[in-house]
Amino acid sequence: MKRILVLIALLGPVCGLAAKTAAPSIVPAPQKIELNKGSFNMKGVAINCDPAMDHNALRAVRQLADRLTLVSGKLSEVASPIGLQRAVAKGKIKGLYFLQDDSIAPEGYKISVEPRATVVRASDFNGFYYALQTIRQMLPPAIYASEPAPGAAWRIPCCEIEDAPRFGYRGILLDCCRHFFSVEEVKKVLDVMAMYKLNRLHWHLTEDQGWRIEIDKYPKLTEIGAFRDYTIIKRDLNSSDGQRHGGYYTKDQIRDVVAYAQARGITIIPEVDMPGHMVAALASYPELGCAGSAPYKVLTYWGVSKQVLNVGKEETMRFLEDVCSEVADLFPGEYFNIGGDECPRDEWKTDPDCQAKIKELGLVSDENASAEARLQNYVTARMQKFLATKGKKIIGWDEILEGELAEGATVMSWRGTKGGIKAASMGYDVIMSPNIYCYLDHCQSTDLESEPYCITQKPERAVTLTKLYHYEPYDGMDPDSVHHILGVQGNLWTEFIGTNEYLEYMLLPRLLALSEVQWCKPENKDYDRFLLDLDGHELAILEKLGYNYRRPDEIKK
Repeated sequence: MKRILVLIALLGPVCGLAAKTAAPSIVPAPQKIELNKGSFNMKGVAINCDPAMDHNALRAVRQLADRLTLVSGKLSEVASPIGLQRAVAKGKIKGLYFLQDDSIAPEGYKISVEPRATVVRASDFNGFYYALQTIRQMLPPAIYASEPAPGAAWRIPCCEIEDAPRFGYRGILLDCCRHFFSVEEVKKVLDVMAMYKLNRLHWHLTEDQGWRIEIDKYPKLTEIGAFRDYTIIKRDLNSSDGQRHGGYYTKDQIRDVVAYAQARGITIIPEVDMPGHMVAALASYPELGCAGSAPYKVLTYWGVSKQVLNVGKEETMRFLEDVCSEVADLFPGEYFNIGGDECPRDEWKTDPDCQAKIKELGLVSDENASAEARLQNYVTARMQKFLATKGKKIIGWDEILEGELAEGATVMSWRGTKGGIKAASMGYDVIMSPNIYCYLDHCQSTDLESEPYCITQKPERAVTLTKLYHYEPYDGMDPDSVHHILGVQGNLWTEFIGTNEYLEYMLLPRLLALSEVQWCKPENKDYDRFLLDLDGHELAILEKLGYNYRRPDEIKK
């Protein structure tokens, strides 16, 4: 029978065709899938792995084999036979095969499913790992269960899949400062990220309301800065929930989470926000503050504090270097986020140390920036130079564009899209994270009364599933600068998110929509097809894994 070519972009509109060819539910949708007649039986399948494969990829394959054995009730074994490539080339194969193929793009993969054999090809660990996620999604949701389901049909449809991500950076920010979340919950977020092929966790670890990472040289950061006396209720500054809140991650816990993420193809990027958003540090070490600013107390309320670091003192800069040195040693990725957002400079205008530093550096105000803004440029440039000695590149929020920014910095655009468009036109690499599309702490419905209380109290600020899904990162950009867009990130701030259940509710299923923005080319996206995938398969997976999620308005209960 002649093969039927089905472009993913057509799967939604052509519902009849999708039904006839039994198109599998795969999120994010592959770049290309060609469906054929028949299916491949995964129950008790013999799995053969190329000896040239990365050892982490081999481990991931064995995990799939163990899961298949558990849920199907029939043993699936993994071998690494010699001459595997030749055997596949000659067509003398039966079973599931994983082959190293260096011609495939990083993080990309190919899957060829025929009735007698399935062949998976990739060039790196992430490629193999994502192929495994795709295979899992083509199986019944019971593949995600922890108990046997021998009655399920353990077959995947015959098909040819060629897939690779649109963007290399596909991230989520998790704010564990406004509210602290356990290692177990962080790992649960990593698990669902990996399922849908996200590869960066931006871990927000320092804030006015809590310091969350152990620093050996400055133990008071966690002894004092990790805890606040109480938390206000909603936005009432005169209220208190009466509960001391806090917590922090030890270095051993950080290493454990980093390794857990790496095993799932995820790199963790730490953020130490500076020189604003540092009240928890100032409460721990008041000598780092500006003249007349004390006393300090870990904030119990939300918003932007005018209390900031005294960056005119060398002692403060050494503190930042010491802290960032210890943090950088815990995270092997190439990026380090230094924040740089929402830093009021009022205190610097009257602080003698800051004014002396401005004079020493010869900083002046002009039509482009104030002298105090250029003092923040000095902090950014100095930390960029220091972190380069640790093998790190810096990322900062789009405020770091104010004044002057050294070459090599990456800008994270959060105040809409204009900052990212400007930065890309100036030759800087950019991660698009506009609050109007990508802030997952915003309400999910314009009917605010139907949703839990969240940071947005205006219907037009809601980030609905459809609004996020239809975000196009290149909109408004000069075609000559789009190559500077490294990728897209969703941000989950937690001022009003104090429980694991609420965290997951705000994350899911919007993370799945985000994954298609990050992974799929525009022509391969289709909202109707996406909703069918959610309704028919993906929500059942989330249910099976015990995640809390919001059922989309378009899907009936």
